[in-house]
Amino acid sequence: MEGRANRGGGVLPHRITFTVTDLTKVIDGVPNLVTWDVDTDKNTVSEAELAFFAQDDGGNVWNFGEYPEEYKGGKFSGAPSTWIAGLSRAEAGIQVPAKVQLGTPEVLQGSSPDVEFLDCAKDVKAADKTCVPLGCYDQVRVVDERSPLAPDSGVQRKSYAPGIGNVRVEAVGDPEGETLVLVERTTLSPAELAKAREETRKLDQHGRATHPIYKNSAPLQGP
Repeated sequence: MEGRANRGGGVLPHRITFTVTDLTKVIDGVPNLVTWDVDTDKNTVSEAELAFFAQDDGGNVWNFGEYPEEYKGGKFSGAPSTWIAGLSRAEAGIQVPAKVQLGTPEVLQGSSPDVEFLDCAKDVKAADKTCVPLGCYDQVRVVDERSPLAPDSGVQRKSYAPGIGNVRVEAVGDPEGETLVLVERTTLSPAELAKAREETRKLDQHGRATHPIYKNSAPLQGP
């Protein structure tokens, strides 16, 4: 996804490359699929993150934690927003409910008191239409996400297309002003998948070697 965001240096070009790996991590007794995200601001990597998702029998997609490494000037500066369900009072939450629920209360997407993380979300549209550089989509689900602990941070409005996933991110009253649209979607070649596994494992190993919370998580499993 590509767009723009203000990460403290003014509004700059921003890109997120989101890779779904074939690796898993057991968190709080639940096997999770591992995703690897890389954020770049003006062609410089600002964050590399592992995120962990699991789907229940009802089709709800749960968020079990995140390990986001931050970089300044290309050098690792820390991972202060890390949280893992079942460790240090953190709790998993529903990232995307199986069914659209208009007019219902927000759902908890995850919480960690130790890092002041608390995200909530609610459906605001059920059958929207949107066009992005990759194409136009119907029956789009639109979700507003926010943190009650940071009311001045505004709302991230995300659009999910059937069979595709998140295709658009908009900022509503968000000073960071992050806006993104889907520009590319590909299936990794065997060589690209092997490289993604390697980079994902490097992040996991670094986190378990250095982070006071993440070090207590299980190692990755998979090919």
